[in-house]
Amino acid sequence: MIVLPEFDTTAFHIGPLKANWYGLMYMIGFSLAWLLGRYRASKPTNNWTPIQVDDLITWLVVGLVLGARIGYCLIYEPAYFLAHPSDIIAVWKGGMSFHGGAIGVAVVAWRFAKSTGRTTLDVGDFMTPLAPLGLLCGRMGNFINGELWGRVTDMPWGMVFPSQRAGNLPRHPSQLYEGGLEGLLLFLILWIWSSKPRPRGTTTGLFLIGYGTFRAFVEFFRQPDPQLGFIAFGWLTMGQLLCVPMILLGVLLFVWGIKKGPIPPAAKA
Repeated sequence: MIVLPEFDTTAFHIGPLKANWYGLMYMIGFSLAWLLGRYRASKPTNNWTPIQVDDLITWLVVGLVLGARIGYCLIYEPAYFLAHPSDIIAVWKGGMSFHGGAIGVAVVAWRFAKSTGRTTLDVGDFMTPLAPLGLLCGRMGNFINGELWGRVTDMPWGMVFPSQRAGNLPRHPSQLYEGGLEGLLLFLILWIWSSKPRPRGTTTGLFLIGYGTFRAFVEFFRQPDPQLGFIAFGWLTMGQLLCVPMILLGVLLFVWGIKKGPIPPAAKA
């Protein structure tokens, strides 16, 4: 059993301003995506320019944050935020939905594709390998915040989280499970797959399959959201339910892309 120390959620102060670890981890995630995107854009076989990567990442920040926050408010705690609308902007307290963020990112990809003469899937195939390390950073932010802990366990790596709601029993460090699977492992899979020209839509499909599968698996170890609990069968969580359409869409995109076959490389725009 490991007793998790109570981290100071504030990373540092600059005068009266303070930077929280949660927000800082998001900044690190976006920075990694930007660096990886510029690296990919520098390859001679790629049809992206570094300036286009800069523009894309900038808009992705907006789409992800807005989508993730609005998604969380609507899906997980609609009654609370309806009664406390001023808390909707308090993102530093935590409370971001990946599935809501994915919708925000999809909207940005569609709009960016129209403005650059690409297809939405072309944009999706470029940006999805950049996302998992950001997911890893986000889960580390959850871990430091001592939130989204796992279910009670007797495994030797079980952790006691410093929270009145978590209690004194050891729990699965499900934030680390998600960071390892949805973050590091998914990054390696997508980065290797997309290192060569692939049929359109297959990289996006592989991301949806990988994230949905890993997230649904870890949900068996993660404590359900207290305001929702199990939504069906005594074991199904909201996270698992939302992963089902992701996985199905991912399979359809991947199969469709494979059947379509490779696309010819395009010149830099």
